[in-house]
Amino acid sequence: MPRLLLLIESNTSGTGRLFARTARDLGLEPVLIGRQPDRYPYVAEDGIRAIISDTANLDALRSLVRTLDLGEGVAGITSSSEYFIATAARLAGELGLPGPDPDAVTACRNKATQRRRLAETGVDWVRHAEVSDPGDAVQAADAIGLPVVLKPVAGSGSFGVRLCATLADVATHARQLLADGAGALLVEEAVRGAEYSVEIFHDAVVGVTRKHLGALPHFVEMGHDFPAPLAPAETERLAGFALAATRALGLTWGPLHVEMRLDGDRPHIMEVNPRLAGGFIPELVRHATGIDLIQATVQLAVGEVPDVAATRREHAAIRFLVPSGDGLWVATEGLEAARGAPYLRDLRLYRAPPLPVVRRGDFQDRLGHVLTCAPRMESAVGAAELARTAIRFRIASDGAGLLATVA
Repeated sequence: MPRLLLLIESNTSGTGRLFARTARDLGLEPVLIGRQPDRYPYVAEDGIRAIISDTANLDALRSLVRTLDLGEGVAGITSSSEYFIATAARLAGELGLPGPDPDAVTACRNKATQRRRLAETGVDWVRHAEVSDPGDAVQAADAIGLPVVLKPVAGSGSFGVRLCATLADVATHARQLLADGAGALLVEEAVRGAEYSVEIFHDAVVGVTRKHLGALPHFVEMGHDFPAPLAPAETERLAGFALAATRALGLTWGPLHVEMRLDGDRPHIMEVNPRLAGGFIPELVRHATGIDLIQATVQLAVGEVPDVAATRREHAAIRFLVPSGDGLWVATEGLEAARGAPYLRDLRLYRAPPLPVVRRGDFQDRLGHVLTCAPRMESAVGAAELARTAIRFRIASDGAGLLATVA
């Protein structure tokens, strides 16, 4: 019986490691295929089998996958990296293995194509324009009306996403994104309202997450609460709207993460992501409900029928640890106090000092997180904030040590 689970590249937070560990728990052998597997520290730390391959070369991957299938048997192919979800889906389909529609995933990953399809199907309309030149970006922003959001058409983790309040801001940011390799850009109107995400698994809503963002002009996610503290009617409105969007995009297989804003009683799609949520939201779901979305995704990828019924009803919150200043991170204070917070389930630093810190306005600014779970949302949020504010990063700036609070 085939027992290999092929993982095409990995994300760089915690989900990649959890995919591999979950595969082992299910009696599978995880095999990570990547251009530089050593860029994922958990591969060596956990003794994960890794194969070096040019993951940008589909023909090379096809040859490797067929060789592995003939030799050892491939049970499933997936990825914890958004950038390789479509590649994994295409390879799985060619071997007759379960997976999402690769064409639908590819179209969805282009944010401009996604916007166009949502408009054409009447699900949602947000003024937008796809451009590939700073001058065109300025013209589009002027036509849409300031402020606008400017971002790459393909990306993840808030990378390159910025609110531009002036046409000069638009031109400067567009030039920078294009210089950094963004092939095309999306200019869209700035939608107001609180931000939420809907977590969907196999065409069914698992729950709604409340998202907390950092200071503009960036859109760094600073924390999440699950399930979102909403009235039942609001939860149903967001859930129904998210399902309408994913179905319009041809996405009904496996995990989906739909980000939106609720302006009064009117929701608008920010992005539909054809993957599990990032930001440790699957861990919030697991703690709060008992539903293990990572395990369910792995099971689905190898043809099993996962059980995604909730076994408990609690509330979980995560707050990310982001320094308020740049410089050399030389020490961390307050960890013991943070560990004493009630309802704490996880306190984690992603990196260790000494380390240069330069905030970029995306997920890379995060140095760690605290995660709590409690019978009531107020308790979970209060405990997470207590743990977060107890931690301080000592940053050396211009040769002098200063204490940077957590943003």
